[in-house]
Amino acid sequence: MRKGMVLKKAISILLTAALAAGMCGCAGSKKSGVSENFTVGIPQDLDSLDPHMATAAGTKEVLFNMYEGLLKPDSEGNLVPAVAQEMTEKEGGRVYEFVLRPGVKFHNDAEVTVSDVKFSLDRCAAPNADGQPLVPEFSNIASVETDEAQSKVTVTLKQADTDFPAYMTCAILQEATADQEDAVPMGTGPYMFESYTPQDKLVLKRYDGYWGEKPEIKNVTFKIVSGTDTVVTDLEGGAVDMYARVLSDQADTLSANPDFQVLEGTMNLVQALYLNNDKKPFDDEKVRQALCYAVDRQEILDYVSDGKGTIIGSSMFPSFSKYYMPELSDAYKTDTEKSKSLLKEAGYPDGFSFTITVPSNYTQHVDTAVVISKQLEKVGIDAKIKEVEWGTWLTDVYTARNYEATVIGVDASNLTASSLLSRFRSDAGNNFVNFSDADYDAAYDKAMSETDDETRTQYFKECEKILSDKAANVYIQDMPEFVVIRKGYSGYKFYPLYVQDIAAIKPDR
Repeated sequence: MRKGMVLKKAISILLTAALAAGMCGCAGSKKSGVSENFTVGIPQDLDSLDPHMATAAGTKEVLFNMYEGLLKPDSEGNLVPAVAQEMTEKEGGRVYEFVLRPGVKFHNDAEVTVSDVKFSLDRCAAPNADGQPLVPEFSNIASVETDEAQSKVTVTLKQADTDFPAYMTCAILQEATADQEDAVPMGTGPYMFESYTPQDKLVLKRYDGYWGEKPEIKNVTFKIVSGTDTVVTDLEGGAVDMYARVLSDQADTLSANPDFQVLEGTMNLVQALYLNNDKKPFDDEKVRQALCYAVDRQEILDYVSDGKGTIIGSSMFPSFSKYYMPELSDAYKTDTEKSKSLLKEAGYPDGFSFTITVPSNYTQHVDTAVVISKQLEKVGIDAKIKEVEWGTWLTDVYTARNYEATVIGVDASNLTASSLLSRFRSDAGNNFVNFSDADYDAAYDKAMSETDDETRTQYFKECEKILSDKAANVYIQDMPEFVVIRKGYSGYKFYPLYVQDIAAIKPDR
């Protein structure tokens, strides 16, 4: 299998390179010249321009340039002041006071008020159709009070939570315009909305009234690239200046091109074969464990990312070092005989068939599904692959949970363990795998009610151990991230979250 895959991949590289050469000959390259206009290639359309309604990590990393919360993350994983200039924690983490930064403006030049902040927090705390707040952790908010004279907002929690500041990255919206947010976004970030063409591009321009350091790049276009097979041609032909998360073979091709620089980091996500625990046969723990033993994770890394990446064993990635448990990576060493034995115990001695639904715009996930399908044949399991458009995946798989299995990467929405682990609580609105376990719920609830950091961390690790023991999913890896950027630009920053910080990029002078 490996030789055939390598040959297939090599052919793909040659075809891509040949096509790139042809395209470059016609279109002409930008070479290393810089411009006030900077184009970033992205693999999918945006699911919403409203930051409170956006679901996809790929959308949130783009909106990062337009919106800010009271606090925001920096590239080192620290929370730094944004719309708020200072924060005071009281009563052991039950009360938080924020003093707004003077002169912060929305993109229509209206100053941010304490009423706008209260509106934004209340909006994120309000229950949706499923009875869940937009930000799950906001269910802990007891009250939000404002003091206009002192530009102060006081948030009181039902129970103390020392991680609560991390949720204050929630975007602050203007109350007067929020009902139009998905059509005309209005944030406080370094870039403002210019135009949006669905399935084509989002255009931003520098907001000169920004309270912080002004970006050097004036105009930014996020261009939707129709398929990963055109990434190299779009870069070399001058259609885009930067693309994050290129494939390893594309990184190799472009690193040889003097017009580009290839940067390497980590994606900070949990790639897994996610299983719908409500669907037969995945409602049986032994079946899920059988799949874990049948999969060879190293072989997946070798094929998908030339061996790079980190094998993981639960819903946590290495950059969250305090919570990460490397020992779980060895919980299910490849063992086809053990897999067959578990399948027999579960009543499937001859295996079974199921479908892996994968978003077609993420080649890494499609390739991973292909390898998994081949590996499962060894234990008598027929895994069919169904590729769907990203919008269909969001609607059918993530929202409606109408699927059997999927390969995707799940990221952290903020700098907390709960951002990765909250989705597996039985009643979580974003629990798209339908995992339900009383011990997990109890451990998670203890973690969230604990104010001692060491004890809290241990409860979170207990949650990770349960996800591994119960084989909630087939955990695979935190993937490497290759970012290609045209020479003549510097300053790109990797974040421990899904972020594309265009304001940090500067044209070389």
